[in-house]
Amino acid sequence: MASGSGSGSLMWFRKGLRIHDNPALERAAQSTKFLYPVFIIDPHYMEPDPNAFSPGSTRAGLNRIRFLLQSLADLDLNLRKLGSRLLVLKGEPSQVLFRCLKEWDVKKLCFEYDTEPYYQALDIKVKDHASIAGIEVFSPVSHTLFNPADIIQKNGGRPPLSYQSFVKLAGQPSWASSPLSVTISSLPPVGDVGGCEISEVPTIKELGYGDIEQDEFSPFRGGESEALKRLKESIDNKEWVAAFEKPKGDPSAFLKPATTTLSPYLKFGCLSSRYFYQCLQDVYRNVKRHTSPPVSLVGQLLWRDFFYTVAFGTPNFDQMTGNRICKQIPWNDNNELLVAWRDAKTGYPWIDAVMTQLHKWGWMHHLARHSVACFLTRGDLFVHWEKGRDVFERLLIDSDWAINNGNWLWLSCSSFFYQYNRIYSPISFGKKYDPNGDYIKHFLPILKDMPKEYIYEPWTAPLSVQTKAKCIIGKDYPKPVVPHDSASKESRRKMAEAYSLNQKLNGKVSEEDLKKLRRKLEEDSEDTKQEVKTKRMRQKLIC
Repeated sequence: MASGSGSGSLMWFRKGLRIHDNPALERAAQSTKFLYPVFIIDPHYMEPDPNAFSPGSTRAGLNRIRFLLQSLADLDLNLRKLGSRLLVLKGEPSQVLFRCLKEWDVKKLCFEYDTEPYYQALDIKVKDHASIAGIEVFSPVSHTLFNPADIIQKNGGRPPLSYQSFVKLAGQPSWASSPLSVTISSLPPVGDVGGCEISEVPTIKELGYGDIEQDEFSPFRGGESEALKRLKESIDNKEWVAAFEKPKGDPSAFLKPATTTLSPYLKFGCLSSRYFYQCLQDVYRNVKRHTSPPVSLVGQLLWRDFFYTVAFGTPNFDQMTGNRICKQIPWNDNNELLVAWRDAKTGYPWIDAVMTQLHKWGWMHHLARHSVACFLTRGDLFVHWEKGRDVFERLLIDSDWAINNGNWLWLSCSSFFYQYNRIYSPISFGKKYDPNGDYIKHFLPILKDMPKEYIYEPWTAPLSVQTKAKCIIGKDYPKPVVPHDSASKESRRKMAEAYSLNQKLNGKVSEEDLKKLRRKLEEDSEDTKQEVKTKRMRQKLIC
C-alpha cells in the first residue's frame, strides 16, 4: 500500500456495490492521491440472532446475508483489477466513519444517496460531522432513475399517489440524453490505513453463523459480474424484451423463471437501474414494436421509482398507524395463523409451496408474492400486513424497504389498490398455470405422489388415495387452517365494514375506533358461526 496523508478520498459503499455507473466512486477517484473504498459491516443488519425464526440476523435471513457477502467479494475483485481493494470494517457506521476520516485525514467523502429512514438519519449525522471537520461530501442520487425529492417538489410538496400521475410528472430522466459512464480504467491506490482495523470480506462462518446446512440453496449469486451477465442474457433476447408484459408470466415456473430475476441485483445496486433503463431503450429503438408502461420492462423500473418516491414523501410509510395514505383496518392478531403461513403449514399446497420457495431461495415470482400476501391479509386469514411485511423483509434477497412496504400496502388493499373483492384463490390461481402441480411437488415433496386431481386440494382425496400417495392429511401434511370459501367471505365483510368506517370518519380513525370495530366484527362473526351451526343441525334433522 502507498503511504501519505492529507490528500485522500473515502468512498463509502452501501448499496451501490458496483463499478459501472457509479457517480460517487467517479468523484471519489478524481483529483486525489489516495482512495479508501470502504464497506462497514453494521451489526444492526448483520449480527447473528439465535432467537429468529430462520437462520440469520435480527433483520435479514441467511440468503440475503450470503448474497451481500458474495456481492462484496465480487466488488473487491473488481476493485483489485483497477489497482485498488475493498476495505471492510465493522461497527456502528457513523462511529467507524468518524474514526477513519480522522485517522486517514480524508478531505472528500462520497456515498450514494439513500432514501430509507435508517440511512437518512445516519447520513445527517455523517454530513454534520463532515461539515464541522471541513470535509467535502458528495452524495449523488443514482440508486433510482429520478430524484424522489424533485418529483415531490413538482407535485406541490406531496408525492403522487398513482402510477399514472407519477409517470406524467417524471417524464424522461435528465441524464438519459447522453450515454452513462460504465467503465473505469484505473483507480488511485489505497493509502496507509493506520490503526483502523481492516479485514477481508468475511465468510458466513466468520460472521458467526457457523456451518449451516440447507437442502437447497438460492440460485442467485451476488455481485456486479453476475448482474451484468444476467442483464446481457435478458437484453440479448430482444423479442422477449419487446414483448414483456406484466402481470403476465407464469408464477409456477421455477427452473427458468418467467422474469428477468434482476431484482436482487437492483436492490443491492450490483446493477444500476439507470444502466438497465438505457439498455432497454437501446432494444426498443431496434425493434418494430414493443410494450409500454405500466406493463413493459421500463414500466417495471418506473414502478420501482414510484414506490421510492411515495415512501420517501410519506411519514410512517412502513406502518398503518400514523400513515396518512393507509386505510385503518382492524386486522386480527392471530399468531397461530401467522406462523402457519410463515412456516408453510396452511394446508393449501399452492400457498405452502410459494412460502417454501421463499425460505429456500429468498425469491419467488411477483404473482406468487401477490397470492400469498392476499391470502394472509384480506383474502383468508385477515392478519395484519405489517406481520407479513416483516417475514418478507427477513427472507427475500431482494427485499427493498420502499417496494416491500408499498406492495404490502397495495396487496392488503390498505393503499393504492382498493378492489378488496378481487381475491386470489389459494386453489384455482396456481392450478391455472400448473395443472399437474409440478411446482408444488418440487417444493413440497411430501405431495409428490398425490394425483394431480387432488394436488391443490389434498384434503378432498379419499383416504385410499392419500394412503397410496404416502401422505395422510392431518398427519403427514396439515389440514387447511381455514375453509377458503367462508374465510374469504368473512374477510370481504370485514373489509367492507372497515372501508365504511374510514369513509365515515374521513380516514381519521383512532385506535379506539378500531377497537370498537374489532369487537363488533368479532361479535358478528360469532353470530354467523352460530347461524351456520343451526343451519347444519336443521339439515341433519331433515335428513
